Amino acid sequence: MTGETGAGKSILVNALGLALGDRADASIVRPGAERAEISVQFDCPPKHESLAWLRERGLDDGDVCTLRRIVGAEGRSRAFINGQPVTLQDLRALGALLVDIHGQHAHQSLLESASQRAFLDAFGGIETLAGSVAAAFAEWQALAAELEARRGSSADREAQLELLRFQAADLEALALAEGEVEALHAERDRLANTDRLLGGVSTAIDGLYESEAGSAYSAVVQARQELERSAAHDTTLAEPAARLRGVEIELREIASMLSHYRDRLEADPARLETVEARLAKVRALARRHGVADEALHAVAGELERRIAELDGGGESLGALEARTARAEGAYFDSAERLSAERAKAAKALAKKATAQLRELGMPHGELRIELEPKPRERADGTGLERVDIQVRLNPGQAFGSLSRVASGGELSRISLALEVVRSGATPVPSLVFDEVDSGVGGGVAEIVGRRLAGLAKKRQVLCVTHLPQVASQGQHHFRVAKLTDGKTSRTSVERLTAAERVEELSRMLGGVEITAATRAHAAEMIERAAK
Repeated sequence: MTGETGAGKSILVNALGLALGDRADASIVRPGAERAEISVQFDCPPKHESLAWLRERGLDDGDVCTLRRIVGAEGRSRAFINGQPVTLQDLRALGALLVDIHGQHAHQSLLESASQRAFLDAFGGIETLAGSVAAAFAEWQALAAELEARRGSSADREAQLELLRFQAADLEALALAEGEVEALHAERDRLANTDRLLGGVSTAIDGLYESEAGSAYSAVVQARQELERSAAHDTTLAEPAARLRGVEIELREIASMLSHYRDRLEADPARLETVEARLAKVRALARRHGVADEALHAVAGELERRIAELDGGGESLGALEARTARAEGAYFDSAERLSAERAKAAKALAKKATAQLRELGMPHGELRIELEPKPRERADGTGLERVDIQVRLNPGQAFGSLSRVASGGELSRISLALEVVRSGATPVPSLVFDEVDSGVGGGVAEIVGRRLAGLAKKRQVLCVTHLPQVASQGQHHFRVAKLTDGKTSRTSVERLTAAERVEELSRMLGGVEITAATRAHAAEMIERAAK
């Protein structure tokens, strides 16, 4: 993308940044308009991690992904992914998987330590090992937290265990059977009321069967006999007579049952005392546990469960300590392997990136990867070292971090050098370079263009440039121009034909007047780049 200064090339890059979640305020909205609206559509590469990210959140729509941002005139912002409202954090997270913007005025992940570490791991092909280190650290920390909790509450836990075991021993000594409490209550009631039961049963037997004054049995027998005699004169009385015979038999059997009960019923003060004593023990333990007498039997199972829980579910404190120590050892083993692989990758990356810097107009440029060891107690899921990409751009200058040493234009070229070295190792499918050719010209500018063209063989590359040497390398050429009617301004973006491209490059080559020689030079540059 080319165009005169002020035509609006930066507007395109800034708009893309907004669509990817950059901060926004009301100043971006055109005066008189209600809102600014930006959308960008991606054709996600097959099996790309962005598709998995979308599926996990229910935002997928095939291989197409549309990001949309609306900023109101009052400054409020809304974000959408495939038409569904999302947070700005979601927009940034997905945008980071799809686009990386390199430019003097744009956000750049390369300044962040985490991004530099991820870049190095991707270059060295050690992302899987880095993931296993993170998993090992998480497992170690989980066990360490459990162990700390066990140790911290050890005294209290032992006191609780002692009490629970004492209570369990009391219940075990009581040996209460299921349903025994109900049976004991019934037996106590019977033994405590023997005289009343004996009197009541005797009265019932007397009234039913034995009373000389006239029992129920004798009355039924007499009634049955009278009906049988009358049935000789009216057969309809035969059925009532037969039914009374059944009642007669039932009364005789009931009387027999009550007689046997009365014969067995006798006072037993000793047994009553035993039952009362056992119920007293049950009542005391039930009161201590805060349950009904009948629920005491179930308390034993609950005590066993709590004892097992406090005792580590069967695992002793020593066993947990051993497991934690093994997890710690496994983490440090894998982290040390990762450190060794990072050291090899850092050496190779520094050598290749330094060579690229010198081809990109930094003849004294040198890059190195500093792996700063962390104290053992500060080790974490990212490993045992902090990754810091450092550069030295002039003779006699000390190495320093990117953010402190490089200017905007230099940082763009350093980013380009690193991207070329990584050559497709990054999963980000689209790269944007905003004036990465700032401060260079001549042969170096042509080399910058070649490097960008090389990157474009594997990923999509968008480049804003003022240099014809860079623009001539592009597969597609767009011209950005400002249009105005004296009251308002608009920016137009036009894809150039072959002839229009020659004219645009001729303009970029300079001079007040574009001559035939200038056009010939422009055509030659395009032809040479194509070859």
